[in-house]
Amino acid sequence: MKITLLDRSLYLKGLMLLIRKDKEIHDEERALMIHIGRSLGFDEDFCERSIEEILASSYVVDEPPHFSSPDIARCFIRDGLKVSLIDREAHDNEIAWLKSVSRLNGIEERFVDENIYNALGQIHESVQNTLDIRNFEWE
Repeated sequence: MKITLLDRSLYLKGLMLLIRKDKEIHDEERALMIHIGRSLGFDEDFCERSIEEILASSYVVDEPPHFSSPDIARCFIRDGLKVSLIDREAHDNEIAWLKSVSRLNGIEERFVDENIYNALGQIHESVQNTLDIRNFEWE
């Protein structure tokens, strides 16, 4: 699936906003976000700085991403569930935020609910190999 630079940026920013929902960033989340950022073509140092700044910055607008296609949004939601569940805990505000992403992108909220259990089953050491971002090609 082709993905533009704008969608890649929204993808990374959206996942960064998601990991700050529980007000702390766990080591597993940090490692996974750096992997995702690099997979999307971003520099590792940029990803690390963004992770550090996302919690501290009061200037970051916490709005759900609107992608150029519902298919990219579905990938984002599935990957977002994996990121949010990497600490083995689904926080209500994380799930609610992913549902707002689904609504904004024309996807039924039940898509989030239907994919929670799939994501839980994929949370293990090789979760990086289950991410939907593996299917993207740069435009």
